[in-house]
Amino acid sequence: MTRRDEPSSAPFARLTAVTKRFGRTPPALDGIDATMRGAEITGLVGPDGAGKTTLIRLMTGLMLPDEGNVEVLGHDTRQHPAEIQTAIGYMPQRFGLYEDLSVQENLDLYADLRGLPTPERARTFAELLEFTDLGRFTTRLAGRLSGGMKQKLGLACALLRKPQLLLLDEPGVGVDPISRRDLWRMVRKLTEEGIGVVWSTAYLEEAEACDHVLLLNRGRLMFSGPPREMTARVEDRVYRLTGIDGRRRDRLARLLGEEGVIDGVIQGEAIRLVMKPGVPPPRPVNDEEASVRTTAAPPRFEDAFVDMLGGGPGGRSRLAETQRSFIAEDDKPVIEAHGLTKRFGDFTAAADITFDIARGEIFGLLGPNGAGKSTTFKMLCGLLKPTAGDGRVAGFDLRRDAPAARNRLGYMAQKFSLYGDLSVGQNLNFFAGVYGLSGARKRERIDLMTEIFEFRPVADMSAKDLPLGLKQRLALACAVLHEPEVLFLDEPTSGVDPITRREFWTHINGLVEKGVTVLVTTHFMDEAEYCDRISLIYRGRSIALGSPDEMKTRAASENLPDPSMEDAFIALVQASEEAA
Repeated sequence: MTRRDEPSSAPFARLTAVTKRFGRTPPALDGIDATMRGAEITGLVGPDGAGKTTLIRLMTGLMLPDEGNVEVLGHDTRQHPAEIQTAIGYMPQRFGLYEDLSVQENLDLYADLRGLPTPERARTFAELLEFTDLGRFTTRLAGRLSGGMKQKLGLACALLRKPQLLLLDEPGVGVDPISRRDLWRMVRKLTEEGIGVVWSTAYLEEAEACDHVLLLNRGRLMFSGPPREMTARVEDRVYRLTGIDGRRRDRLARLLGEEGVIDGVIQGEAIRLVMKPGVPPPRPVNDEEASVRTTAAPPRFEDAFVDMLGGGPGGRSRLAETQRSFIAEDDKPVIEAHGLTKRFGDFTAAADITFDIARGEIFGLLGPNGAGKSTTFKMLCGLLKPTAGDGRVAGFDLRRDAPAARNRLGYMAQKFSLYGDLSVGQNLNFFAGVYGLSGARKRERIDLMTEIFEFRPVADMSAKDLPLGLKQRLALACAVLHEPEVLFLDEPTSGVDPITRREFWTHINGLVEKGVTVLVTTHFMDEAEYCDRISLIYRGRSIALGSPDEMKTRAASENLPDPSMEDAFIALVQASEEAA
């Protein structure tokens, strides 16, 4: 993704001193002044609960501000909401189409709802199906589309009557890097036609590619301007540490506890640090650290984002500190997959998947939407019976002993899988019972999770009403209540902001230091850097297996001498496709 530098056109939307409250809680938006222009992409970024979705809904006219004014395409939302809704396109955060209708049936329905004249439909449908590359899938049910294809269909429905302003609420959530680039390319083409775009996102590499960025936090506007201006805040304060002996996770946790460190993440075999202004990077303090080399690194938008919000959550994990240790008694792998294959009728979802995972290792399953990651994942969890091949978890054969294996593992599903109508406290109580906890031990673990994840203020709230970040915290808390030795995490941070993702990985890294073994799927390529090894799955087969740095080395070329993990992902998939 590359950001354009052409001058902006006239304002398409203007917010003046906008405030919006819900009940007696602090304002969701508090005195916001902002402008969005045509022919460019305005990125809305901020942590969960910052007010991004509320701002977009105010611009649709579906919701009105308590104070201030919202003007869209020259119309006040209080006085002319119908005129605004006719002229804009809106793609909500959650998939808003009908999953039991086909691609074509959804297009027909939305054409009716948008009042698209019948004579124009054949031409419009043909253009949109070509634009989104969905022409081959018109008869497929929307519910059976991959995440990327669902988002493309949602975009097509939002464009049935070409809007002047397109509002996209986190369109990249749950979408693999290839599909995200496709979406970005399609939206950029729209701006070239003069359409204004507002793009809310949790992926900060997307924000970096926007023409203009609005950073929200707790309802307040923290920054407004080109992303390069925000990134410049951390110029000369970002460093890369290489040559690290021993476990990087323990070293990162200690570095994050130092006074001058604002943020830190693992990048393959290296550690990336952001320092406070005027503070030099840490120096080696003993012979063990003598091999560490520190070099300046170019700043990223994400570095500035975390810095502006006051830094990351630190390196300490109360969850890991209370976790019992799992000591390896031998060299046997904790998770084994040998020729795992799953067929659904004539369709092979996963074929001959083979790998071993050692104790205390983070192993990542990466791949495009629909590649077979979740199928492989579910077979190893004991949720799907393999058509062929064998799998073992913690010494248990998944064909014969799946129930016993499940008692040794914790599972966090891709979609929020807890009971939405139960409160936070009731969910914790229920899952503690499912995992066999009782009496004082049950009360102790529930109290501990409530304290660590700060659930007490929301203990009586229904799980379905929680903000996304708290939902994911609750799902993780339920998965680790019984102190499992194996943790299965299926896109655990999809859609949550970078601060919450860092909190999750602080806990995961700490648990791994205690000997917990982790199998994780993710579409965040910076999260893939935390993995010790990765299996890249495409069209049901593993096309690459190795460490993140090995993957990047494989993808390096004369044109791309220093690829990112996302570059490596795309290059390896494309190479596999060309070789097929």
